[in-house]
Amino acid sequence: MSGLFEQVGWDQQTAACCRRLVQWAVAEDLDRGYDWTTLAVLPEDRPGTAALVARQAGRLAGLPAVPVVLEQFDPQLQWHPRVEEGSELEPGTVIGTVAGSARSLLAAERTLLNLLSRLCGVATLTRRFVQAVAGTGVRIFDTRKTTPGWRRLEKYAVAVGGGHNHRLGLYDAVLVKDNHRALWSAGRQAPDLAQLVRQVREFLHHLASQRGDAPGVLEIEVDTLEQLAQVLPAGPDVVLLDNFSLEGLEQAVALRNRVAPEVVLEASGGITLERVRRVAETGVDHISIGQLTHAAPALDLALDWQS
Repeated sequence: MSGLFEQVGWDQQTAACCRRLVQWAVAEDLDRGYDWTTLAVLPEDRPGTAALVARQAGRLAGLPAVPVVLEQFDPQLQWHPRVEEGSELEPGTVIGTVAGSARSLLAAERTLLNLLSRLCGVATLTRRFVQAVAGTGVRIFDTRKTTPGWRRLEKYAVAVGGGHNHRLGLYDAVLVKDNHRALWSAGRQAPDLAQLVRQVREFLHHLASQRGDAPGVLEIEVDTLEQLAQVLPAGPDVVLLDNFSLEGLEQAVALRNRVAPEVVLEASGGITLERVRRVAETGVDHISIGQLTHAAPALDLALDWQS
């Protein structure tokens, strides 16, 4: 666990997600079953060896995915890693070598590079944000702004980059956002958000008594200090401060410390590398950043042939 939420590791679920993605990638590249270019150029018995090499600096994420990719193309391909997961890469770093059928290697090349480049890119950007807030005690979190089908893998890469995972889906935490608040408040005179928090807490207690379990985190998003003042006495686990100014964040922290110091404050919205440390210095506990997964540039990797 990463505090309140599950931290994604490379486990059977993550491997299964990876396998499904690779199967889709194989279908995209080999829709009719053949790589005609390679068949036209190379004989069936031609062996080959290639090195997976970093072209730019970054953090390595996705090393356990390499055997998953290779197995889908040719179980006889042999993978020999040279570095460990989470290693810092420099231009020219040899991540590992692959040996076997040259035809199979050429067919697998693009899928392998696409997958690893994406995960390394997410881990690398996450690492930059984590380094930017070093020493403040603030944790950097991802969001659900992930590529469809890639969520578990991208969150895994965030963890490799030193970040923390927010909820995996709608099923494992309650996060009351602005649209929930607006729909709940419609038609109510002077709605008190503390009542909403208590309603959700009662729902969770009832759910736990009926099912034996329930989502363990109750988080609510607020847009103003007035809304924060309403929800704090009701005791949510986390309050998400959406698009607050730096001054607003400082005021929110002071209010939390005075009214309900046990409540976790999470800042989100408009977080950049240039601004993130100043946000951390306001005293919030968590900072959630959508761009870790939805805007991370791919790390430049290549497959260099050795024979």
